[in-house]
Amino acid sequence: MSTSLPPDHWHWRARAQRVIFEADTPAGKAFDLALLVAILASVLAVCLESVASVRAEWGLWLRVVEWLFTLLFTIEYGLRLITVQRPLRYAVSFFGVVDLLAVLPSYVGLLVPGTHALIVVRALRLLRVFRVLKLVRFLGEANVLTLALRRSARKVMIFVGTVLTLVLILAPECT
Repeated sequence: MSTSLPPDHWHWRARAQRVIFEADTPAGKAFDLALLVAILASVLAVCLESVASVRAEWGLWLRVVEWLFTLLFTIEYGLRLITVQRPLRYAVSFFGVVDLLAVLPSYVGLLVPGTHALIVVRALRLLRVFRVLKLVRFLGEANVLTLALRRSARKVMIFVGTVLTLVLILAPECT
């Protein structure tokens, strides 16, 4: 914290930062748990909306729920930017970009039709479970996996290209 700020217990930004960014406090744990539940519920709503029969019966309610989550995640992202000492640093960090991508498709979808499907990017926010459950030490293994994927990128592209070609050839009709 900056030395120009009043003591932590007097300043709302410092208290909010402690709750939002520190999972070691009871309030921080409750915040993180509530956030994970909201993320799961949001992803579930998006998945349910992709099923035609569910969308036909519950589409309006699912869209309302989706927008409530979008507003909630927008407020949460704004609070993260307001409470952190270096907002730009957070905004370009991995979790900052993921948080932005969690809300951006909904707003872009208002202007550009067809981008609504990108809302499933919200599932990336589930990666917070590593931080919440103190599993950050396993992120090293994720780096090994990322490196392996980079090294085999050409093989993966050939495989994906082959699968797409077979799907196009074998598909009875594209509608």
